[in-house]
Amino acid sequence: MDLQKAAQVISAPLSETLPQLSAVLGPDIPHGVIAELSNCSFAPFKFRGESPSITITDLAALRSRVPAEGTWQGRARLAGGAAPVVVLMSAVSAPSAMLVLLRTDDTPVPLEVLTSAKALWDVVTAHMEGLRNEAVPATLAVSRAAAAARAVAISDLSDAYGASLSSMLSALRDRAVEDSVARARAADLAVTALVELRARADLDRAQTEERAGDAFDRLAESLRRVLRGRDVRLDLGTPGAEEGAERVVPTEITSTAAAVVRATVHAMLDDQGGVSRVHIGWKIAGVVLRATVRDDGPGTLSCGSLDQRRVPERLGPIGGKVEVDAVPGWGATVTIEVPLGPPETPREDPLTVLGARELEVLGQVARGRRNRDIAGDLHISESTVKFHVAKILEKLGVGSRGEAAALAHEWGATAR
Repeated sequence: MDLQKAAQVISAPLSETLPQLSAVLGPDIPHGVIAELSNCSFAPFKFRGESPSITITDLAALRSRVPAEGTWQGRARLAGGAAPVVVLMSAVSAPSAMLVLLRTDDTPVPLEVLTSAKALWDVVTAHMEGLRNEAVPATLAVSRAAAAARAVAISDLSDAYGASLSSMLSALRDRAVEDSVARARAADLAVTALVELRARADLDRAQTEERAGDAFDRLAESLRRVLRGRDVRLDLGTPGAEEGAERVVPTEITSTAAAVVRATVHAMLDDQGGVSRVHIGWKIAGVVLRATVRDDGPGTLSCGSLDQRRVPERLGPIGGKVEVDAVPGWGATVTIEVPLGPPETPREDPLTVLGARELEVLGQVARGRRNRDIAGDLHISESTVKFHVAKILEKLGVGSRGEAAALAHEWGATAR
């Protein structure tokens, strides 16, 4: 494998990874289309070329043809017809990431070329897996939004197509309809379409979601590597059914939680002395994945240690939070919470439309003060207070002092 070419591919922006791969592999494996099926939650299925009719299920059907060494070449049915293809499968990620090249001729590709191409694909998928596992904030924010939008789109499409095809089947199965041959063929087409639709949705979920228990197992294995060679005992609170081990959650959630746990363990070991035991807990609590990291160290861990390792920055894009409870002489406990769904859009503070003096008046109103008392406290006339109150009600869009006072208490105007 040419390391310079590998560097060229992985140093490119994520949106250019597939075009760069195509350019690097093109001279040795001429192709018209290149397609990828990976565990990228942003876009698990990508392709580049002149054949938009290739589907995610077309690529998935090729998995069974790839032997253990991870390369296969031959003719396969893609885009509605048979075509010569090269398939590269990388076992670096789970599930295995697949790269498919629709070739422009049938000439066999030499084994050394396939081996080199497979090595390049391994390097690229290892790089992508590293970005996913370390929960890079910028990548994660885009991934989270795209995954949520795609899930909604898949759900809507499934409902629409499912309803249409089910109605078609009901009509076709009606024995009052004539022409049994046409009815049978149409029924077969409808059944096939339903199966393919459901298979695509299932495959998409398999590429972008995983069991919480499986994610914890991967985390545990990575922590064992972190602690190898250190005189530190690792205790694992392996989740069971009650802790949501069987719950299927988005991979960006589990990857973020795992990355933050690893960063926390590093902070505990590197920024403190005397840690001999680390306990990791992991469970689904309602709509939140909650991870806890507890040590038996001196209890000097600070939020600054986690800030240096970008923990809050990683949690920010998906609305997560972290709390540190350190007791000198008793150790530290870090609690990480990651919501399973997209973060809610924060409400805008309605009091930002008010001026400084209006906020002062509103604060007094919220305390139940009368206009005369407010005027005395603020050293203004009572008529000026009435003017300010009227403007406050108008700007806030409320009809009474009571409603304005309620907003003031909700948004903290009494403390301003």
